[in-house]
Amino acid sequence: MMLHALIVASPLTPLENLLRDVLRWLGPHGTIGLTWAWSIVALTVIVRLLLVPLTVRQIHSMQNLQRHAPQMKEIQKKYKADKKRQQEELMKFYKENNINPASSCLPLLAQFPVFISLYLVLKHFPHLPGDNLEWLGLWNITAKASAGWGPVLVAVYALSQLASSYFMSATAEKSQRIMLLVLPIAFIPFIINFKVGLVLYWMTTNLWTVGQGLITRRLMPKPAAPEKRSSRTPPKEVATAAVAPEPAAAPAQPSQPRKVKRKKGGARR
Repeated sequence: MMLHALIVASPLTPLENLLRDVLRWLGPHGTIGLTWAWSIVALTVIVRLLLVPLTVRQIHSMQNLQRHAPQMKEIQKKYKADKKRQQEELMKFYKENNINPASSCLPLLAQFPVFISLYLVLKHFPHLPGDNLEWLGLWNITAKASAGWGPVLVAVYALSQLASSYFMSATAEKSQRIMLLVLPIAFIPFIINFKVGLVLYWMTTNLWTVGQGLITRRLMPKPAAPEKRSSRTPPKEVATAAVAPEPAAAPAQPSQPRKVKRKKGGARR
């Protein structure tokens, strides 16, 4: 078990050292002078600010998926009996429309190394005897979440994770969305054995995601749905040709003056 932990931790050692240094800088013995608990909250905010570029890509990716959702559903319905062909057609559709479904997962994937590194930092927390390790006077950040008021914090984490999953799964299929909403409840038996500081980090990042989702829905316009076409809708080329103006007729040539023939001999008086 120890060897496995060392193998997992070794690639993350630089990130672990960086997080430890940032916590010391934010903490009571550093430049900022926050308590250790609020240092974790501040660290979470810093991480999420650094992930803003990935978050913007995530938002654009979700909007792009929403924009093309009707065509994607048509492909899924058309090749419902042939899953392999369905995936091939979907991948082709993604490529033609510059859709990257993985972009919506980038912020979450980028946070995973931070989560593991912070777990390792809290395992050997760099505090001194007599330091205030309480958060709101209820939770000790170095204790397990199963102790004292810890289950209450875990319940808040579960609710925040459900709300976060709701915004993250807005463009997912029904089965995937249900899975994302069920996973936070399924993780509770594991989360409750983590340190309170780690649960505090994850709860804070979930609340950030919820606030981000609310702001995004309020400020960013919904993407316009593509034009729905039916079997009777003519192709664009045909429609364009049908409404194209006819070429103007050439101007008529001016008529020549009419010549009147006179009878010979003239009229008798």
